[in-house]
Amino acid sequence: MSGSAFPTLLQAFLADRFGEDVLEAHAFRGDATVVVRRERVVEALRALREDPWRFEMLVDLTAWDRFPAEPRFEVVYHLLSPSRGERLRVKTRAPGDDPTVPSAVAVFPGANWFEREVWDLFGVRFEGHPNLVRILMPDDWEGHPLRRDYPLTEEPVEFRGHVPKVPSEIVPRVPPPGEGP
Repeated sequence: MSGSAFPTLLQAFLADRFGEDVLEAHAFRGDATVVVRRERVVEALRALREDPWRFEMLVDLTAWDRFPAEPRFEVVYHLLSPSRGERLRVKTRAPGDDPTVPSAVAVFPGANWFEREVWDLFGVRFEGHPNLVRILMPDDWEGHPLRRDYPLTEEPVEFRGHVPKVPSEIVPRVPPPGEGP
């Protein structure tokens, strides 16, 4: 059902099932996008994963800080239906004073680390996540560095090992031909 019919049929399905909780739906060059109210986003993801749509693969989950706009944060789920050859973006929004979205781990277990990354870098909390802890930044890091209001500062980093500065002092990491395993 690839082509122009897909976005129209998908919009009709979502409008029928979720009504006013579908805030926006549009397509651009064949890529469909829907924006769902955050309270129902997990339910929408579950409905899209099951028949008839079969969006069984969460390809990516990311966020966007729309500061100073409100709602400030937009969480974006990139879905794929391998059996149908269709892609879909599902978005939901959270205000800056309550950056919380329900966790999608129960629907897509692969969302686990994606949600941890979004939490770590943007500070969006995923309610019901089984282990929402930092994944990229050090445990003692303060703040969330991909927020638009995060202070841009520099911090000198000390290397703990010897780093040769003269090219002739650099030890090759690949063994010469004939040596090695």
